[in-house]
Amino acid sequence: MLVLGLMSGTSMDGIDAVLAEFEEGRFAGLRATHGAAYPEPLRRRLLELARSDDSSLSLRELASLDTAVADQFAAAALDLLARAGIEPAAIAAIGSHGQTIFHDTAGEPWATLQIGDPNRIAARSGIATVGDFRRKDMALGGQGAPLVPAFHHALFASADEPRCVVNIGGIANLTLLPGPDPLLVRGFDSGPGNGLMNEWSERHLGRPYDANGTFAASGRSDEGLLQALLSDPYFAQPPPKSTGRSYFQLAWAERRFPRLDTLAPADVQATLAELTARSIAAGVLAHAPATRRVLVCGGGAHNRHLMDRLRAALPGLAVQASDEHGLDADWVEAAAFAWLAMRTVAGLPGNLPAVTGAARATVLGGIYRP
Repeated sequence: MLVLGLMSGTSMDGIDAVLAEFEEGRFAGLRATHGAAYPEPLRRRLLELARSDDSSLSLRELASLDTAVADQFAAAALDLLARAGIEPAAIAAIGSHGQTIFHDTAGEPWATLQIGDPNRIAARSGIATVGDFRRKDMALGGQGAPLVPAFHHALFASADEPRCVVNIGGIANLTLLPGPDPLLVRGFDSGPGNGLMNEWSERHLGRPYDANGTFAASGRSDEGLLQALLSDPYFAQPPPKSTGRSYFQLAWAERRFPRLDTLAPADVQATLAELTARSIAAGVLAHAPATRRVLVCGGGAHNRHLMDRLRAALPGLAVQASDEHGLDADWVEAAAFAWLAMRTVAGLPGNLPAVTGAARATVLGGIYRP
């Protein structure tokens, strides 16, 4: 069974597309992968919306963005199939996460919004598309996130050692895998991932991210700034918990430390990297102290300085990219939404109530026919 997974995370650096193979409901590997960048004007507007905690946009613009993102997702899917030489008729389904532009569990009611109309993806690709994964979990009292821990368990859990999977995108999320029993899996958003570092890099380097963490490595972490940021109540909040870019953005850091621009830019970048590493490590040590191995996926796995800081914050633990355990760090999330789509098509639940806080396990999303 072939299922195509589409994902664009909170970093909004583009669309990840994978063609995943499943055998009797088990992930059997990736047949093909493809990365597609958003057109720059679309990317800039999506980032503006996600980074603002007080965004306003017209219904006309919201509808237009929903259509534009869907067209980009459909094009990424068709490009992937063309590159792989596979006809759309051979694909059982597309799993499309969509593009998150809002996720809030601090206010009432909890709310999340992913755009990229799955009707349009199905119509353009000719493939049944599974979308709108998060809101069913929220309807059952859950936070709608994170959803990938079920896939992390299926792929990375070990009977030999307790593990943790850390996805470092714009936001960082943890999956705690004490063993093979899925009922023991826990997961939550630990706080900022690459998002704050990317914003600071754009402001001071004019580049969308700090390649290899070179900018951060050239500075020194400022303890006053670090403690001001770590004192935010979110970090002490017990799971289940989830957050988004509208919370952890530079305006948040400037509110907590009004003298931010008086520090050397490289020192701020070093501190933001330390914040990501320390908040991830604190989550592991507080909620899964028996962990022996940490598998890192997402864009943060390529940040050499961040990986070094994470290892320093977790002495005695093996900290590795997920590549070393069977799946390239760049494609884990897209593969997860192919897996979730496969579960939906089969009528199987995709959420873990112990992770999200939902009242029960449930089939996620809807199936949109071409």
